[in-house]
Amino acid sequence: MISPLAYIHPEAIIGENVEIAPFAFIDKNVVIGNNNKIMANVSILHGSRIGNNNTLFPGAVIGAIPQDLKFRGEETTAEIGDNNTIRENVTINRGTAAKNKTVVGSNNLLMEGVHVAHDAIVGNGCIIGNATKMAGEIIIDDHAIISGAVLMHQFCRVGGYGMLQGGSRFSKDIPPYIIAGREPVAFCGINVIGLRRRGFSNETIELIHNAYRIIYQSGLNTTDALVKIEEELEDTPEIKYIVDFIRGSERGIIR
Repeated sequence: MISPLAYIHPEAIIGENVEIAPFAFIDKNVVIGNNNKIMANVSILHGSRIGNNNTLFPGAVIGAIPQDLKFRGEETTAEIGDNNTIRENVTINRGTAAKNKTVVGSNNLLMEGVHVAHDAIVGNGCIIGNATKMAGEIIIDDHAIISGAVLMHQFCRVGGYGMLQGGSRFSKDIPPYIIAGREPVAFCGINVIGLRRRGFSNETIELIHNAYRIIYQSGLNTTDALVKIEEELEDTPEIKYIVDFIRGSERGIIR
């Protein structure tokens, strides 16, 4: 399962049933779990931690040092969970002293040419489109869909269960459950189809819709809109997620 043409540092830890193709490079201080498929010309560098059942396509580079001039060679990691598909030429950099790690969760699809910068956190079940670039310390919550060629400003957060239009660029947070698009990026409605596919009931979807009607259509400022939501809408996990996400946003949300 391991090609003699691959380089594996003797201190690297490799799990069971791992397929490693010719010209793969696996550095020291690397831990790779079970049942992974590592294709030709993949580089897994110092500080990488890879779970189980992942597939890494040719040209992927995991664990390269951050593209951050503040980095001083500190010991940090790039951590990948389980059941991910990481397509050609994806780059996932190590963390810096800020968070000490970059994290990609489980069950994600990162399409060709995606860049995950230092200290970023990508949740579970996300789809990240071709050539999307994520700056340092961004957060993408679970089950978000980011289309192709999206540019994410550092420190931004994208909420879960939403969808972002291809070619978008933004420097504010994108709340959960919505579709965002246009230029500049704006609220375009609720991700109704995506929510139904994920098993959300019609009642829950309508409740989410009512929350965003208050946020975007009531004419209230954000603070007052959140108070109105808490006073008038049922306190479900979805409503709490929306309120907590927006109230905790340091960059502000898209309008």
